[in-house]
Amino acid sequence: MKYAEDAFLDNLRALATDPAVDVTATRLKVSEAIRKELDAVRAQAEATLIKHGSGTACAKYLSENEDFLIRSLFDFACKIILKDDAATVQDMAIVAVGGYGRGTLAPGSDIDLLFLLPGRASATVAQVVEFTLYALWDARQKVGHATRTVEECLKLSRTDNTIMTSILEARFICGSRTAFEGLATSFRRGIIESSVKKFVADKLAERDQRHAKSGESRYAVEPDIKDGKGGLRDLHTLFWISKVLFDANTPEELAEKGAFSRDELRRFEKCEDFLLAVRCHLHFISKRGEEKISFDRQSELAERLGYKAHAGLKHVERFMKHYFLIAKDVGDLTRIFCASLEAKHLKDAPRLSRVITAFFSGSKIAHSGHKDFRIDSGRVTAATPDVFSRDPVNLIRIFRIASEQNAEVHPDALKIIRRSLRLIDEKLRHDPEANALFVNLLTESHDPETVLRMMNEAGVLGQFVPEFGKVVGMMQFNMYHHYTVDEHLIRTVGVLHGIETGSLAGDHPLSASIFPSLRSRRSLYVAALLHDIAKGRPEDHSIAGERIAQSLCPRLGLSGSETDTVAWLVRHHLLMSETAQMRDLNDFKTILDFTTLVQSLERLKLLLVLTVCDTRAVGPGVWNGWKGQLLRTLYSETEPMLTGGHTSVSRRDRVHAAQELFLSHHPGWSDEEKKRAAGRHYDAYWLNVSIERQLRHDQLIARAQPREVTTDLKTDAFAAITEVTVYAPDHPRLLALLFGACTAANANIVGAQIFTTTDGMALDTILLQREFEDEDDEQRKAERVCGMISKVLRGQTRLRDVLVHAQKPQGRARAFSIQPSVVIDNNQSNKFTLIEINGLDRLGLLHALTESLFHLNLNIASAHITTFGEKAVDVFYVTDLTGAKIESETRQRQIEARLLEVLTPQAVVVEKMA
Repeated sequence: MKYAEDAFLDNLRALATDPAVDVTATRLKVSEAIRKELDAVRAQAEATLIKHGSGTACAKYLSENEDFLIRSLFDFACKIILKDDAATVQDMAIVAVGGYGRGTLAPGSDIDLLFLLPGRASATVAQVVEFTLYALWDARQKVGHATRTVEECLKLSRTDNTIMTSILEARFICGSRTAFEGLATSFRRGIIESSVKKFVADKLAERDQRHAKSGESRYAVEPDIKDGKGGLRDLHTLFWISKVLFDANTPEELAEKGAFSRDELRRFEKCEDFLLAVRCHLHFISKRGEEKISFDRQSELAERLGYKAHAGLKHVERFMKHYFLIAKDVGDLTRIFCASLEAKHLKDAPRLSRVITAFFSGSKIAHSGHKDFRIDSGRVTAATPDVFSRDPVNLIRIFRIASEQNAEVHPDALKIIRRSLRLIDEKLRHDPEANALFVNLLTESHDPETVLRMMNEAGVLGQFVPEFGKVVGMMQFNMYHHYTVDEHLIRTVGVLHGIETGSLAGDHPLSASIFPSLRSRRSLYVAALLHDIAKGRPEDHSIAGERIAQSLCPRLGLSGSETDTVAWLVRHHLLMSETAQMRDLNDFKTILDFTTLVQSLERLKLLLVLTVCDTRAVGPGVWNGWKGQLLRTLYSETEPMLTGGHTSVSRRDRVHAAQELFLSHHPGWSDEEKKRAAGRHYDAYWLNVSIERQLRHDQLIARAQPREVTTDLKTDAFAAITEVTVYAPDHPRLLALLFGACTAANANIVGAQIFTTTDGMALDTILLQREFEDEDDEQRKAERVCGMISKVLRGQTRLRDVLVHAQKPQGRARAFSIQPSVVIDNNQSNKFTLIEINGLDRLGLLHALTESLFHLNLNIASAHITTFGEKAVDVFYVTDLTGAKIESETRQRQIEARLLEVLTPQAVVVEKMA
């Protein structure tokens, strides 16, 4: 409901009753009145949004009331401040441009204004403009403005695409309507009609650049609602182009002029309403123009929007799934609109047609090779409208043809596909030809990732494999996974294909080398697509996924042995990564237990490749060389046990080979120097450390003074980690001091690799989460960490004193809660007690844990530090001070209780520190 303008204007007039008006003092009073009105308007808008949920209604309400306030302010300035000179501004207009010009406004959006003048601004006009702007700024509004004549607007629009776009959305607010209409008429005749092709091409190119900047995938789990793929800006782009090409000012006009069907119009309006609702809520929550739907906002957004937990999904996961399905609809509308655009302008705008065609595919093909399909502008399309109703198998076949022809599916065909999804019923799902086509598409395509994504975008994949349909758009509310479940599965297939074809052989040499020997290649591809298909269910997704695989694979045409292999891989797809990262690979019991579960060399190979693909497809920076080395070590330790001890390279041979490779980089060394270097490290070091790190460690040791503390650092922007290596005399509390020093330097530890040399020195490498994008800034931060470590270990700084000043972590992790747990296990190792600790990661957690273990009189033989986003999983192999396992139940309960205290967010280590 709009405020009564006359009543508000009367209130403003009451602020300037003095004949000798003090303009500045009056403006401040006016600003305060406007601010109060804005607070009331926003409170009403927020309450209505929460109650009724319409984002469009909220955004329009805010825009209408902004219009009213600006009209009142302008009228006040003219009639009260200028008095008899008001006639001098009668040909001036205030125009909303940019986003405000669309007539929808989010609470934190900028107010973009154009003060349209008939000629050069007089002193009186300048005073009105100044008064209006300063009053709005003093009312704490973000106002962007320009003061121009019609001629200036036209001139700038010819050279500046941004200005052209803002004026394209111009909307009259107050002042001279004649002046505004003059601008609108001149703009269309002088600018739009002569710049159609260039404008559309520029907007599509701008869209691509925006997606690249904000993240190409529309399924990133912290999306940008404004500029991200499938966000509001994509809808705005369609609207801008429609105004230029169809002379349409509303989505309704787009439908009337044939750009959209009525059903597509409803989808457009539904998408816009939802995205506006989320954006308005986000601005209300953050109290500013925040556009990224970050983890720490998602739960509150879900609550405001009324989502409830259901069927294994948290309320926040259901909300984000809906968001990603809307983003997918925005993508569909973009393709449909561009098809209409191309059809309308194909003959009279060939350059535009080429731009749009290139937007989808640059392929030029003469025929499809199938009577039901043809190639149109390099894309596969239906030969007749009834191809799918006549033969529903064509709903799968069209994607197979697209794959064979290296082409996209034409948007016109996608429209028919969307309307034909009901044809994908149980009969089609069990059709042998359809299933054979699908498996062939998955396992034999030259680019299975792309064709699967096309199927998913079209809605076919989720209909043909209903279990997959349940995870479409599903996000996992954690900081570890970067994409929705369906996107992760498709990316996993893409990585697998890259390993097989050799494009990723440099990153994954072992996987690439064993791939040709795999006998169950087809099973591996199916497992890659299905391994997380049961996410979001109440039970363990690996167990539920195994059951799905056992049911689905025979339908797809896999044999009994292939089905068993897929089911086993899905059931155990986390086994190898968890063993490699969270267990001591130099403990024979670890290898024995892993071997017992794997049982065959073929399964070991399959599991290795699947683990690599799964980890790499989680998101940027999740895979790193450290994890690769751990997996290679586990594979090498397990292989001889699965082949009866017969292997081309025994453990001793592998140690010797690693030493020889290291020594080959030092041809000038004497035999004595080589012997000393080879004997400095235990076998575990040679088997678990890459040659690159070995050479860095050698340089570190070479410059170290006897029994002194020496540090080295290495930044890795791609993996988003920084490695700090410490070479120092070993002692029981060393780990606690190292982790404490990192905490004092406000460094977040995400991993650690710990070794002791044969002469009693510790060689420990700590992985720190990268903090800065700039390399120099990150380097300086790492140097400060190294400096703090050196001071603490040399006794130059009291750890207790510097920890007091360590900053408390501020960030996304605070949005999560994890039930802490401590597991004490004597069955995982023959020599050590294993303590596995799960909890919410935080700055200083590792220091608190290792300090507690020290004060519990436990010796740490090895530590395995793993971070899955916000979740820390830390495993320690320990003994008591006599070197024995912790067998006493009373002692175990004491350890568990102490460590659980540490895992609570408020926990502080209170033991006295030396």
